[in-house]
Amino acid sequence: MTLHAYRTHTCAELRSNDVDATVRLSGWIHRKRDHGNLLFVDLRDHYGITQIVTDTDSPAHAVLDRLRPESVVTITGEVVARSAETLNAGLATGAVEVRAREVSVQSSAAELPMPVFGEAEYPEEIRLRYRYLDLRRERLHANIVLRSNVIASIRQRMIAQGFTEFQTPILTASSPEGARDYLVPSRVHPGKFYALPQAPQMFKQLLMVAGFDRYFQIAPCFRDEDARADRSPGEFYQLDFEMSFVTQDDVFNAIEPVLHGVFEQFANGRSVSAAPFPRIPYRESMLRYGSDKPDLRNPIVISDVSQHFEGSGFGRFASMIEAGDVVRAIPAPGTAQKSRKFFDDMNGWAQAEGYAGLGYITQKNGEFGGPIAKNHGEEATRSLVAALGLGPDDGVFFAAGPEAMAAKLAGAARARIGTELGLIDKNRFEFCWIVDFPMFEYDEDAKKIDFSHNPFSMPQGEMEALETMNPLDILAYQYDIVCNGIELSSGAIRNHRPDIMYKAFEIAGYTQDQVDNNFAGMINAFKLGAPPHGGSAPGIDRIVMLLADEPNIREVIAFPMNQKAEDLMMNAPAPVTMKQLRELGIRVVE
Repeated sequence: MTLHAYRTHTCAELRSNDVDATVRLSGWIHRKRDHGNLLFVDLRDHYGITQIVTDTDSPAHAVLDRLRPESVVTITGEVVARSAETLNAGLATGAVEVRAREVSVQSSAAELPMPVFGEAEYPEEIRLRYRYLDLRRERLHANIVLRSNVIASIRQRMIAQGFTEFQTPILTASSPEGARDYLVPSRVHPGKFYALPQAPQMFKQLLMVAGFDRYFQIAPCFRDEDARADRSPGEFYQLDFEMSFVTQDDVFNAIEPVLHGVFEQFANGRSVSAAPFPRIPYRESMLRYGSDKPDLRNPIVISDVSQHFEGSGFGRFASMIEAGDVVRAIPAPGTAQKSRKFFDDMNGWAQAEGYAGLGYITQKNGEFGGPIAKNHGEEATRSLVAALGLGPDDGVFFAAGPEAMAAKLAGAARARIGTELGLIDKNRFEFCWIVDFPMFEYDEDAKKIDFSHNPFSMPQGEMEALETMNPLDILAYQYDIVCNGIELSSGAIRNHRPDIMYKAFEIAGYTQDQVDNNFAGMINAFKLGAPPHGGSAPGIDRIVMLLADEPNIREVIAFPMNQKAEDLMMNAPAPVTMKQLRELGIRVVE
């Protein structure tokens, strides 16, 4: 029988029923173990590992002995059963090994800048510069395969929901709204620039105007933004979708089965919140969780306790409330056994974050401690604790100040307390929708009303609301989908009517001419018959990051940039030649 030039099986295929067969395997030398007259080699390919064995009498021994790890070889030999004491239950191929007869060296590896065997931590700069080595490591390799499988699952589920996949342009026009664009100079039109799309927003809405009804795309997006743990600089991918003739509920009902299904498929034993996902109004979320992306695995709920401190013996809070500030309470359950240091450390943490501090009341068997309780008084403190529903061993922290600041501090404290006290169940995926975002906000710096979120959203109440209500009271059909405290995407029912759009922009200080000039493509299309439509765009990278249980988004991207938006492997960005610059009509200013 003639064997294939490189392999008859992958390194994950061989089993006990292959014993005595002559096989050929190709892969990387993952690890070598020299046992004197026997040499064991773990041979690795994309699929798995097979143990190779050779003794000093075999010509294969000398070849394998001199090769470094990560050299690529083709091995021909016989499958033999392992003895009972050498079975490896941790390997799919652990019941057998291959006794090497011939070895062909496809590629010898030089000394490695970082090892592939083992999962030792290495500096990010080395990992990114030699990303192809890093990608050979088990955890990262599995993450990238997971990413591919998640995307395939999403595609199938979207198509099953009646969506059709379309591609939108990569070279487009610069947008005056949103993040900073990546600009691409035009050779044919000197002095003019394309932009890479921050998102296919305009195009997907125009597809609705074109009558395609249900669109989706695994879309690349480009934003010249700084890196964060959950945001890659430069580019990212999203499940971009849009639907016609839909209400907000229709959008939720279409995408919830996709998200729930894909998370359940790859949950690996973790639970996924059942659909329909909870819907939390923005203002309620800011009050109860101190965030518009709450982690619902954390059982702590924040309360406004301002009324309890009006005219209180604790003068500091009383005077702040009189000046218009608020006081928020963050329970710390079961902290009776915690020392005073735990509470003081929380206060110190708040001060280090730039806040005035975190007040607190301690409790042990219903006995109160701390200066707030002492000054507030026994009876008033007992009333406060009862209103919060605290047990006799539960402490409580307080964030006081202007409402936005107090909410932010309370939210950060809630997250920290939940982590410090081990209250967050890591084996759950908890989804929620944040709804009813304000349409407008007051910009203190510019001293004017501006859009708070997405200027192209439909205001709740439509034209009547814009004409009759205080702009700061108008809510929008805008929503975010959140999982475990990570925002997966924003979305909205779009404003498809030019008259309502002009009015909304007028309230934010834009003239009709500015709207016509800045958003010509969309506003002109809307004047020629546009259906009501809406959608969203959950982030692919963030979905995979959650499913892979990775704290950093770079661990689920095959070739990410570093935090400075540099590709260390390909040396980008890099200077270009004078000839290229002249063709584009560009001069670089040093």
